[in-house]
Amino acid sequence: MKKITAEIYIKWFKDMSFWRKFEDKCRSLYLKQKIRGFLHLYSGQEAIPAGLIHAMDMSKDNIITAYRCHIIPIAMGTDPKEVMSELLGKKTGTSHGIGGSMHIFSKKNRFYGGHGIVGGQIPLGAGISFADKYFKRKSVTLTLMGDGAVRQGSLHETFNMAMLWKLPIIFICENNKYAMGTSVERSSNIEDIYKIGLSYGIPSYPIDGMNPEEIAKNAFFAIEKARNGKGATFLEIRTYRYRGHSMSDAESYRSKEEILFYKKKDPILRIKNIIKKNNWKTEEDIKDLENEIKKKIDYCVEFAEKSSYPSINDMYDFVYSETEYPFLN
Repeated sequence: MKKITAEIYIKWFKDMSFWRKFEDKCRSLYLKQKIRGFLHLYSGQEAIPAGLIHAMDMSKDNIITAYRCHIIPIAMGTDPKEVMSELLGKKTGTSHGIGGSMHIFSKKNRFYGGHGIVGGQIPLGAGISFADKYFKRKSVTLTLMGDGAVRQGSLHETFNMAMLWKLPIIFICENNKYAMGTSVERSSNIEDIYKIGLSYGIPSYPIDGMNPEEIAKNAFFAIEKARNGKGATFLEIRTYRYRGHSMSDAESYRSKEEILFYKKKDPILRIKNIIKKNNWKTEEDIKDLENEIKKKIDYCVEFAEKSSYPSINDMYDFVYSETEYPFLN
């Protein structure tokens, strides 16, 4: 794994701060009714993509996830102005303005969604992984899910197949403690979610999801194991979301004291303190970085708002159709 240097810490601070502010701007635009439909924010979970991207081979590895999906494609290299455009339903968006918040995609950057069906991405991740193994591409697929998705039957079928075929896949549960408004304690007999993988013989571990160093270290070990033909790993990354499940969530299931407790573990604050403690950046430098982030986000919004909406005819360009379907004969 690449060494975690001062430059990496500074990059993590810039990236995670940008992702947090990007989501804050999305929330503002939603309240102004410029973003419609559902909106699931990632605030609090930024250490996960920071650590994963550091561990991955970005020239060949893939990620697929659920509907809390604005930040991960940006982390993988997707232009944030295209993500913002998709959120505003514009033609310049990643899915041409037709997918919206829950359906961000980037084939170029090997980000395969953005899926609105809870747990629906789990077998799809195994399919991508199977294809990579079949074509000997030496790629690894990271398949992310929430703690609610592990209740889906498809997870168990997929775990079994992944181990049977030794697929190059990492299953990752982003355990933010609540499936919509239901806590893990109320929905599962097994509160240590990683233990679910053990019954399939999958090496499974819990990780501190507020610490990008720990995420990077454990993810790198799992990725290299998968790349070398030794099969799947299941990581339970224990994190916390500072916003509701979606914008319509009144959050009556948790207290303000609980949120404040986890805000003291904010991964951005943690990295900022490391940078300041080591004198890698001054407070003034950090303010300059934050001003740059604000300008970049303002540009993304301006670009999206100036872009045109797709026409009705555009919808027909992105529906799969083949006149001479080869499997009918």
